[in-house]
Amino acid sequence: MNDTILQVDDIQKYYGNKGNLTKAVNHISFSVGKGEFLGIMGASGSGKTTLLNCISTIDSVTSGHIYVEGKDITTLHGGQLSDFRGQKLGFIFQDFNLLDTLTAEENISLSLSIAGVKPAQIQKRVRQIAEALNISEVLSKYPYQMSGGQQQRVAAARAIVADPAIVLADEPTGALDSNSSRMLLTMLTELNERLDATILMVTHDAFSASYCRRILFIKDGKIFNELNRGNDSRKDFFAKILEVVSVLGGEQNDLV
Repeated sequence: MNDTILQVDDIQKYYGNKGNLTKAVNHISFSVGKGEFLGIMGASGSGKTTLLNCISTIDSVTSGHIYVEGKDITTLHGGQLSDFRGQKLGFIFQDFNLLDTLTAEENISLSLSIAGVKPAQIQKRVRQIAEALNISEVLSKYPYQMSGGQQQRVAAARAIVADPAIVLADEPTGALDSNSSRMLLTMLTELNERLDATILMVTHDAFSASYCRRILFIKDGKIFNELNRGNDSRKDFFAKILEVVSVLGGEQNDLV
């Protein structure tokens, strides 16, 4: 494996009190190497979103440690947390969250401007990413002048322009139709393969998961199984995912 970007070390997240304790995350450990595209799968209530919230520092762990590029993020507070989120994390949202009054280039470069990066450097970085994602021709356009696919790519460019350690996507295709879902998943694959972005995607959808290179299956707050795509075609990997999903049982309808 390449350099370890994310190390999750025996984390637990409990809710409630002694009389009524919910173990949302129960002794989970795994690592993610640079340039990996990892999927986390599980039914509703499996703990997968709680796990992502702990990694993104939206929620704090009950015990255990999470290291991003070797730094223990469970010890960060206040301004340190804000800095960490801004510098080390990129987020992919379902609904793009682009600012209507800014052009594509301004949307992409906003975080760099706020961070005080020099204009010449910003322009160079934005142009590089726009070229890689085939959106150079829309940089001067506003969101309403772009297609849905173009807006999606602009949002993706914004997520990685500051060169985050890891890009997080929580059910990114949840509210999308099948064509839009394919476009978003193809775009995530391009981020991963062309720009070496390290991506962690949470999903309950087997089709979406088949775009990942490796998948962790979560059940009752624990890692139930792991699949590596290896040299499989996406179609073959999809079939293997469905096999695991059928073994997971219970809330199958939530998973496919």
